[in-house]
Amino acid sequence: MKLKVLMFAAIGVLAAQPAWAANISVTDAWARATMPGQKVSGAYMQIQSDADARLVGVSSPAVPRVEVHEMKMDGDVMRMREVQAIDLPKGKPVSLQPGGFHIMLMNLPKPIAAGEVIPLTLTVESGGKRQTVEVKAEARGAMGSGATSHLPMQHHH
Repeated sequence: MKLKVLMFAAIGVLAAQPAWAANISVTDAWARATMPGQKVSGAYMQIQSDADARLVGVSSPAVPRVEVHEMKMDGDVMRMREVQAIDLPKGKPVSLQPGGFHIMLMNLPKPIAAGEVIPLTLTVESGGKRQTVEVKAEARGAMGSGATSHLPMQHHH
């Protein structure tokens, strides 16, 4: 009798794992620390999926507004815009980094101190289904030390 109960329990655990779920790995997640009064920051990471997928959203209990953005040069001006999704090709690492795709942390209620951990929830779509991935991004050095801090920039919504 005990064996049957254990078998049903094991089957229940396996059935609870969605068959469609892509295995998403996130490495080197970090956010930029901010100065007092600064209301925006960025979060960066490496994302890899074992199936074709798309990053379709990000949220955080610590930040009122979180958006996925892309920066790219338009002539001699760096432009930033919100994007609806970032493709995550099967088996290929995708970098969210300063000067490229990144996560904008907006309307910050307080400064982000170096060493503080920002919880992020990534929403990933694969095979028509959505799943979430919990990420902890540790804050590093404040704005102004980045390679793109000297470039002119326009932010578009």
